Amino acid sequence: MDEIKENLNGLNLNGTMTTPAGGEDKPESCRKTSTSEDPDSPGTTGTPLQAPSDFSDPVYKEIALANGHINRMTKDELRDKLSELKLDTRGVKDVMKKRLKSHYKKQKLMASVADGGPTDTCYDYICVVDYEATCEEDNPPEFQHEIIEFPMVLINTHTLEIEDTFQEYVRPEVNSELSDFCVQLTGITQKMVDEADTFPAVLQRVVLWLQERELGTKHKYAMLTDGSWDMSKFLNIQCRVSRIRYPPFAKKWINIRKSYGNFYKVPRTQTKLSTMLEKLGMRYEGRPHSGLDDSRNIARIAVRMLKDGCQLRVNERMHAGQLLSVPNSAPMEGAPPPLNPRTRE
Repeated sequence: MDEIKENLNGLNLNGTMTTPAGGEDKPESCRKTSTSEDPDSPGTTGTPLQAPSDFSDPVYKEIALANGHINRMTKDELRDKLSELKLDTRGVKDVMKKRLKSHYKKQKLMASVADGGPTDTCYDYICVVDYEATCEEDNPPEFQHEIIEFPMVLINTHTLEIEDTFQEYVRPEVNSELSDFCVQLTGITQKMVDEADTFPAVLQRVVLWLQERELGTKHKYAMLTDGSWDMSKFLNIQCRVSRIRYPPFAKKWINIRKSYGNFYKVPRTQTKLSTMLEKLGMRYEGRPHSGLDDSRNIARIAVRMLKDGCQLRVNERMHAGQLLSVPNSAPMEGAPPPLNPRTRE
């Protein structure tokens, strides 16, 4: 849905981006807290408790010394060392530096954890979502998009592997007849959506799928999307159409485009899905604009970024129908336990 998402960018559909005073901070290590600070989230008792993370452990001094040595290495030296360690040697000098630093950091922290030292994992799982929605070729401003495919791809951040997937089609109710353009773009046929359930029923099964994997209870997790539109536009509009409340577990997410741009120091024009894959030396796998295939490829990018040392963490959220930025200085927390959708009063 890249074309549709790009057309939506800049439209005010109760999703205006607001950046807190001071803008975004420079990346820092993750800080563990309770599940959610959102007052609308069940089980919240107020301001989340924050665990200490003062970097006083000697392992961080060792990591800093290693980083200093890596910073002084030439591109050829970096490539030779990566090759010696059987790591990926592709990318510009800055990317190779990050990759080598990440390797040594993980080695030091793994040894430290074995001795009871600190860990460096933000979430146990990252859940990638990339909706497909009804659309028209000219995409007029008054057109009401409805979700027609709900995919999810679950990344285990400890194994750095895709562990599970979910996919269901959704029957639209406002624009029940798919346009020829929509069918050709997404590969989703009229028969597929006619035989599918409406959004509330599908969302209920999504919640059950998340609950069965103990996300938000036993395991800390976060949602991840390719841009802001999936949550701030498509899901926000769909909940109004379906007369249900916006699900609390989707109120905060990782915008991978923003994370990618900040981590690899590239402009916004180089953060489209196809460009990110190309710059990382990968090719798209599957059918473009299939929600599940898009989600799988986004997950591949996320895994590569984690391997390169990026700490993917929540950087956007919805509050009172508005899209807000989350600075890196904010307490790091996972999504709340998923609950069945509630109707709007």
